[in-house]
Amino acid sequence: MEEIQSSARYFEEVAAEWDTLRKGFFRDAVREKALDLAKVQAGERAADIGAGTGFLTEALLKRGLEVVAVDRSPAMLAELTRKFGGRSGFRCMPGETDALPLEASAVDCCFANMVLHHVESPEAMIRELFRILKPGGRAVLTDFERHGFDFFLSEYYDRWPGFPPPEVASLFREAGFATVEAGPLGEVCQAESSTGIRGIVPIFFVRAVR
Repeated sequence: MEEIQSSARYFEEVAAEWDTLRKGFFRDAVREKALDLAKVQAGERAADIGAGTGFLTEALLKRGLEVVAVDRSPAMLAELTRKFGGRSGFRCMPGETDALPLEASAVDCCFANMVLHHVESPEAMIRELFRILKPGGRAVLTDFERHGFDFFLSEYYDRWPGFPPPEVASLFREAGFATVEAGPLGEVCQAESSTGIRGIVPIFFVRAVR
């Protein structure tokens, strides 16, 4: 529980500068590839889970989707409101990944970018993604592969040291998704420790259809 509390404090503290920090961790191409994997269409309704300051939300709005952005951090929600509060088709909501504040079958597609390694229960989050999707809806998860950089956990308050993609794909199948595909995204996440150690970790994707 302490890791989760520390993670929450970390994101509260960095919310105002998160857009700048994020650019040092991974490229904008991550979101474009995620949206392409989901085959998003203008007019669809999307959920951005663990939205942060709206990295994915921004791209979804630009492609003409309605977006519900969910995050547990009040500071992140404030940034989302500041950036997108006047935009048609946007709303944001506080919520936990194991109990999303959305009705069943509420969205056409949902996204979770760099969220899974912060949650207490990956299984619970993936079950929630299944619940909120309409039949035939698509989920795309992007995160980094299992690694051995301890400072990701101690300095950036990650809950998990990444994941083997086949294990995450299995969780999607167990949640009930009809088709599941996993593979390398062709992007990396990188960070530097306080002692100068640089960690570069491949990012993978899971695309699943309800």
